[in-house]
Amino acid sequence: MNQPTDLSAWRKALRAELLAAREAIPLDVRRRRNETITHLLNAAFDVLAGSSIGFCWPFKAEPDPRFFLHAMRSRGSRSALPVVVEKKQPLEFREWWPGAPTTPGVFDLPIPQGTGIMRPHALLVPPVGFDAQGYRLGYGGGYFDRTLAALTPQPLKIGVAFEVSRIPTIHPQPYDIPMDFIVTENGVAQVAAGRLVAMSDLAQVRTIAAQLLRERAPV
Repeated sequence: MNQPTDLSAWRKALRAELLAAREAIPLDVRRRRNETITHLLNAAFDVLAGSSIGFCWPFKAEPDPRFFLHAMRSRGSRSALPVVVEKKQPLEFREWWPGAPTTPGVFDLPIPQGTGIMRPHALLVPPVGFDAQGYRLGYGGGYFDRTLAALTPQPLKIGVAFEVSRIPTIHPQPYDIPMDFIVTENGVAQVAAGRLVAMSDLAQVRTIAAQLLRERAPV
């Protein structure tokens, strides 16, 4: 597929189309799909128990990762929310727990106040769209790509989306960073050899995720 002449305009139009499609999913259908995604996360990524996990507060009909986080927190995990500290700079992750002090930020999304800065072992990333190579289309600010580019070693990157967000390609650029896994209501896929590979064996997903976590453990 040829790259559009004006990639920025193409992505902007696609982003609006994908957001509209996601927000058009009836609430009861979205809840059922979210329950399936939560089940898959619990079954495939329970190796995150005891780890620090970064996530995004659900926004614009995104899948809600908090159910999975609740299960992981009950097993010793810590969670953190991203915070924009400066325009066009990497995000900062601040610890969050139910009842943690927060203030409303952009779009009224909660920003932890007075909690510790964390470096997550894993990130649950909600794409507006994701493609056949495991790249994500975000909201256009570039914050997650800048954040991931600044992290060495990389965290375990898990894209969490509904199938309606699947597209053939985002026409990835050198600054785009693929996910390690994508989880939708249809299952779990690993990003391997430059493409998404459906994984029906969730035990194998756990093994691969555990290995990646060991390899990327902060020194």
